[in-house]
Amino acid sequence: MKLICIDDEELILNMTVKMCKELPMLTDVQGFSDANEALSHISENQVDIAILDIDMPEINGIEMARRIKNCHPYASIMFLTGYSDYALEAFGLHATGYLLKPINKERLEREVQYAVERRNRHIEKPVDEVELMENDPSRKVVVRTFGEFDIFVDGTVVSFKRAKSKELLAYLVDREGGTISRATAFSVLWEDDVYDRKGQKRIDVIIRSLRETLKEYKIGDILSVEKGLLRIDPEKMDCDLFKFLAGDIEVINHYRGEYMNQYSWGTVTEGLITSRLS
Repeated sequence: MKLICIDDEELILNMTVKMCKELPMLTDVQGFSDANEALSHISENQVDIAILDIDMPEINGIEMARRIKNCHPYASIMFLTGYSDYALEAFGLHATGYLLKPINKERLEREVQYAVERRNRHIEKPVDEVELMENDPSRKVVVRTFGEFDIFVDGTVVSFKRAKSKELLAYLVDREGGTISRATAFSVLWEDDVYDRKGQKRIDVIIRSLRETLKEYKIGDILSVEKGLLRIDPEKMDCDLFKFLAGDIEVINHYRGEYMNQYSWGTVTEGLITSRLS
């Protein structure tokens, strides 16, 4: 396994590299204090694991992680910081998602061992973001929002009879379980049209079509329609957006800056997601 460590603090960098070189599961360890040198190495060499300082002057750790992921999608990322509260509040990471300065060798070894095992699973059977979530046997409904929006049931993509029904479901997912009215749903699907009696009939057709599709796939219970209000139940689906917001480091590491690309209204949430990583 090939590991790189990037930190502008030479003392911390040298100590981290030294400890990593003592770990038997690593075959190659490289350290960089200069961001450009690190990027040059990343573009020309395999990277399996990266330990990144969060607060660096040229390119911060989050941006560096994005660039590593673009070259090496299955690389494991660990953030290095001296401020635990800062890491939790700014990035919503679980405690296993970053290392605190000064580094504890036992903690470092545990994190590296986990990263090695994770990498080995990917080598045996490469997976993408959707498969990462589909492999969770406790979930039946998987929703992908990063990139193009899609919903899967037992690994099969749901096919919608009407594109507007799919968009309505996407917007409800974007609302994270919040309720919306029929009028709001109409304004999202038809931005420039007037919500009149004819509009009410149009949105009713879309809602009915959506309910029929979900019922066909035996997941009708994820949608609630009561007293003119619509919402989805986040607890009944495995969604990358929800995992990201909850601080799931695996999903955070797989986010590549794209969210519900086919819908213009998705740019608002995309901006909010990006802001959590800056």
